[in-house]
Amino acid sequence: MTSPGSLTERSETTMRHYLSPARELRLRRLYRHHEQRLMIVPLDHSVTNGPVTGGRRVNELVGGLAAAQVDAVVLHKGALRYVDPRWFTTTSLIMHLSASTDHAPDPNAKYLVADVAEALRLGADAVSVHVNLGSNDEQRQVADLASVAEACDRWNMPLLAMMYARGPKIDDPRDPDLIAHAITLAADLGADIVKTMDTGSVRTMREIAATAPVPLVTVGGPRHDDLDAVLAAVARTMRTGVAGVAMGRNIFQAADPIATARAVAALVHGAADDLPDPSLDHLTATPTEQAPPATHNNVGAHHEAQLA
Repeated sequence: MTSPGSLTERSETTMRHYLSPARELRLRRLYRHHEQRLMIVPLDHSVTNGPVTGGRRVNELVGGLAAAQVDAVVLHKGALRYVDPRWFTTTSLIMHLSASTDHAPDPNAKYLVADVAEALRLGADAVSVHVNLGSNDEQRQVADLASVAEACDRWNMPLLAMMYARGPKIDDPRDPDLIAHAITLAADLGADIVKTMDTGSVRTMREIAATAPVPLVTVGGPRHDDLDAVLAAVARTMRTGVAGVAMGRNIFQAADPIATARAVAALVHGAADDLPDPSLDHLTATPTEQAPPATHNNVGAHHEAQLA
C-alpha cells in the first residue's frame, strides 16, 4: 500500500469535496494494493445465470482471490453465509443490490433485492447497483440508483454503479457517447466508482477516462481460454487511464482462477509505463499514443466535485 495521503487532496483549480471520515475509510479498504488502482472480481452472476463457477465452492474461490491480491469481490447477500469472513481481512466485500434473471420477460429490467442498511449489517465495504441505460425499465433503475446513493450518503457507504447501454434503442453498447453519458449519469446521482464498458479504442477510452469525474473500472471483456489474450486486453485497458478492471468470467471460469487473478492483479497494480505492450492489434494504441500519467486516475482527484 502506498502512503496514506488524503483521498481528497486535489488541485486548487477545483472546489474541494469533503468525504466523511467513515466513507473515506471504506474507500481506502477498496484500494487494498494500490491507492489509485482496482482489481475487482464480480461473483454475482449466479443470480442472473445460475451456477457459473464450474463446481468450485464460493468460499474456496473467495479465499484464493484474496490471496491473489484481488482488491474486492462482488457478492449477493445470501452467498455471504457460505464465505469465511476472515477472507475479508485481505480483500474487500462489495455487496450487490440489483438482480434479474435470464428467464424474465425482460432480463435487462434490474430491480433492488437488498439495501444499504442490510449491507452494513453484513459487513460490506461498499455496495453496487446495476443500471441498463436505454432499457424499457430505465426509469425505475435510474430512480433506484438515486435512492441507493442517498442511502449511501446517509450511512457513509461507497457506491459502485455498474452502468451499461442496453435496450431496444441501443445499436452499439460501445458507442463512446453512450458510455460517457452512462458514466456522467452515475456520477451525477452519487456514485463513487463506475463500472463501464470499454469502447474498444484506446483513444476514445482515454478521452472518457480523462474527463470522468469518478474512477472507472472496465468490464472484463469476452471469455478467453487464452491467458495471454486476457492479459493483453488488461494491459491495453490500463493504458487508457482507467482505475482498473472488474473481471468475472475470465477469472472464475478460467482453468486456474487463482493464477489468472494473480496475473491480472499484478498488471492492474503495476505502473502504466511498466505494462507489457498489448498484442491485440485491433485494440492497441497507435504509435503516437502515449501512456497516461501514473497519477491520472488518482482516487483523491476523482472524489471531489469537478467544479472549475
